[in-house]
Formats: sequence, C-alpha cells, structure tokens
Amino acid sequence: MSEEKNGSYKGLTEARRRANKKYNDRFVEIKVRVTPEKRAIIKDHAEKMGESATAFINRAIDEAMKRDQESNPET
Repeated sequence: MSEEKNGSYKGLTEARRRANKKYNDRFVEIKVRVTPEKRAIIKDHAEKMGESATAFINRAIDEAMKRDQESNPET
C-alpha cells in the first residue's frame, strides 16, 4: 500500500529561484572528468569522512596546494 503525500510543496517559488541564483552566482564551476568507478570511489570516501564529494574535493585541493607551497615556497 502506498501512502499519498499530503505536503503542500508546489515547486520552487520565485523567491526561492532568486535566492538560489544569488547563492550560485558566488561560485564558478570547474569540470573534472573521471570514470564512473573513480566517481564512486570519491563519493564513498567522502561519505566515510562525513562530507559531500564537493567538500572532499575542495579539501583535497586545499591540502595539496598547501603541501606544494610548503615544499616549494617560491611558487
């Protein structure tokens, strides 16, 4: 038996669309191509670390750049 949802959600309101756009305008996208298998590995690892794949990727970038800067401060 399936239960009908009685929620009042009717889709995105105009205010929500504006708020989403304002938030997204603060960012740019960088595309990275990985195999589906590697994507699954990244997502699984991120979940184990208690973070989203995006948060994990950003953390990995930050840590690698810090490590590179420490080993080669002239760059």
